Amino acid sequence: MRHVAALAGVGIKTVSRVINGEPNVSAATTAKVLAAARTLDYEPDLQAGNLRRADGRSRTLGLLVSSVDNPFAGSMHRAIEDAALERGVAVFASSLDDDPDREQQAVSAFLRRRVDGLILTTVSESQTYLAPELRRGTPVVFVDREPAGITSDSVVSDNAAGASEATRHLLERGHRRIAYLGDRPNIRTAQERRRGFFDELGSAGVPTRDIPVIEGLHDAESARLATLDLFRDDEPPTAVFSSQNLVTIGVIRALRELGRHRDTALVGFDDVPLGDLLEPGITVVAQDPQEIGRIAAERIFARLDGDTSPATRTVVPTRLIERGSGEITPRPEG
Repeated sequence: MRHVAALAGVGIKTVSRVINGEPNVSAATTAKVLAAARTLDYEPDLQAGNLRRADGRSRTLGLLVSSVDNPFAGSMHRAIEDAALERGVAVFASSLDDDPDREQQAVSAFLRRRVDGLILTTVSESQTYLAPELRRGTPVVFVDREPAGITSDSVVSDNAAGASEATRHLLERGHRRIAYLGDRPNIRTAQERRRGFFDELGSAGVPTRDIPVIEGLHDAESARLATLDLFRDDEPPTAVFSSQNLVTIGVIRALRELGRHRDTALVGFDDVPLGDLLEPGITVVAQDPQEIGRIAAERIFARLDGDTSPATRTVVPTRLIERGSGEITPRPEG
């Protein structure tokens, strides 16, 4: 704060009043203080008196996930929290909702609370805004999606390989008209799963120009409506690959609504709650969110303990779980 005051040419109390949004500070002075704060990458410490310990640590981590109500994110959160509690560390969690603005707001909120490290799922095109924190030595581990514009530890699933395996599974059962229902196309995981899907079709010699592709699906309802539209076509798909767990739930609902759940094959990427209890059970390419969370926690604490080795990229394998829906063969023509 002293540095900000010196650069802005004002007193420390004035800086404090601006940062805390107090009244009776002129617009010109406020602008000078904020400009100086940006220049110095200054983040106010909201709870310094309560959180700081003798070693300079706050005993907290910031965790940003896709959505706290998504089962994948919840499992990953639990694994990280379990590891943190063993060390007496609290975890602040926030939802991304695949909103770039929300991403930076959440990260900024974590940093204002002086968390010791960040574990992040991100959606922005670039994470260069974190470069100042990395230079300060704040450890950052990216989960589920790799960073862009900076180099840092990451722990991800093998998305392309998992999607390829799901597609191959359907092809081996005779399907050629396989619909692809995907998440927002700007998300790295969605891009990788789409790539794995089309690479496998290409390897099998299946023409892709007539493959139904619907992207930009962000929840179960949008996926349900998209699936209903698919089956209004004169030649509906005989199989569906859904590239995200909420999308899979929407597909399940639509197929049951149409009475097509026993004659249309379905393989989903990522497991879904109670998927094994449905009839037929839902065949999925399962990720391992607990392992992703465990490794992410291991990396963040290694960094906090002084590990200065180069950034690592850890890829966690997926596995195909056959339960019935992915083993349905194509409907007879005519």
